Amino acid sequence: MSLRVSIPRDSGALAVGADEVAAALLEQAHVRDLPVDLVRPGSRGLYWLEPMLEVDTPDGRVAYGPVTPADVPALLDAIVAGTSHPLRQGLTEQIPWLKRQTRLTFARCGIVDPRSIDDYRAHGGYRGLERALKMSSDAIIDDVVKSGLRGRGGAGFPTGTKWRTVAQAGRGQKYICCNADEGDSGTFADRMLMEGDPFMIIEGMTIAGIAVGATKGYIYIRSEYPHAVEAMNAAIEAARRTGYLGEHICHSTDSFDIEVRVGAGAYICGEETSMLESLEGKRGTVRAKPPLPAHKGLFGRPTVINNVLTFSAVPYILDGGAQAYADCGMGKSRGTKPIQLGGNIKHGGLFEVAFGITLGELIDEIGGGTLSGRPVRAVQVGGPLGAYFPRALFDTPFDYEAFAARSGMVGHGGVVVFDDTVDMAKQARFALAFCAHESCGKCTPCRIGSTRGAETVDKIIAGDRPAANIAVLEDLCNTMKFGSLCALGGLTPIPVLSALTHFPEDFGLAPRRLQAAE
Repeated sequence: MSLRVSIPRDSGALAVGADEVAAALLEQAHVRDLPVDLVRPGSRGLYWLEPMLEVDTPDGRVAYGPVTPADVPALLDAIVAGTSHPLRQGLTEQIPWLKRQTRLTFARCGIVDPRSIDDYRAHGGYRGLERALKMSSDAIIDDVVKSGLRGRGGAGFPTGTKWRTVAQAGRGQKYICCNADEGDSGTFADRMLMEGDPFMIIEGMTIAGIAVGATKGYIYIRSEYPHAVEAMNAAIEAARRTGYLGEHICHSTDSFDIEVRVGAGAYICGEETSMLESLEGKRGTVRAKPPLPAHKGLFGRPTVINNVLTFSAVPYILDGGAQAYADCGMGKSRGTKPIQLGGNIKHGGLFEVAFGITLGELIDEIGGGTLSGRPVRAVQVGGPLGAYFPRALFDTPFDYEAFAARSGMVGHGGVVVFDDTVDMAKQARFALAFCAHESCGKCTPCRIGSTRGAETVDKIIAGDRPAANIAVLEDLCNTMKFGSLCALGGLTPIPVLSALTHFPEDFGLAPRRLQAAE
């Protein structure tokens, strides 16, 4: 009987030697004449344990990590003999960090073989699509509305409302676009799903196509994600071969197909209209709205645009889980949120949980504090355009409205941790410099304001009339916030002003001065 072993092929695991561990395992198995069935799934998201090796046992999978090639001989001896090993983490599902999660979107990630459609179906895949094929368009959309699903890309717009708008846009060609241009620092959930459970994204997009009357879909992936591009293309081909894509899906009257398009890595193409421009073969610049993409999107036709996490939530919802999804979370934030913990943190990785967990719980309990062992000073939530939160705001629950009430945003769920050595004035400058570098240049507040803002912060850091230049900086931020054409320029003031508000001493101000002015 062969030994069944799983070693991730996820990019994060590959970056720390997963391929080398797999090669060492096969070499040692050959030397021992030991039959090994090696599976290469995605990652479970426990990145501090990667490369993580899992062995199937009668009691479930047992995890070992982080494993190096040099560990393999002794590790294999221990596995065969049934003895303990220092890298043994126990049953994977019982690891506290994993056990505490509510995995709906990432339920299969790290478990199934991402190249096997049979494995996907054996773990509940395509049940949502099979049910959707028997439903009317209105009934499908009603389920999505009932679930409370909101766009997981950052804006948080109700998904069902967007779908209904496109469904009611008359007949003719319509499109489904999946924005997988995951450009926020500290985010990797989209990439993990594309590499670890690509059929779920395909299933979600197909359900959307049936619901709104679209027959063509595009997945827009940044070129920095070559493994994700390869995984999605392989899954699309497998879905076509087995009748889950193409003409007459599953012998029904519905047809839908998907194509991968690779972007050049422009951050601005994470904005939906810039992505549409790029998909049409043009330079990625922002379109003025209205018209909205739901009315006039790709090639001027009604278009649904959602991100990877949004489409990936749909199969569970359509598989009879609309109410169960809605029962998770708090307030208007329903379902689960895949949160990505990164930066200076002890336990970095993907943590999926219902909305409502506090920022402090995530950093101190789940993340284990800083990797450096120094105190946490600031946490940025929502990517490079997200607010910096001090420890005083760690009671903030992960919820769209709760973060907005404190001048922040949940965004794509990226959480980047900084210890007490961080200079927040330099972080504010980085936000403005990042905007200047990534701006499409179409509107003046973003194009010029970000450049002048970075120059102004340089003056503040140099001690050049700090009070006067801080007034200029605040004025620039207001101009960008209210005058920019899209969210890049409009949101860049968030990290700048949050750094200025919560860490004024880094800008040469007395800590109480700004608070007294509020």
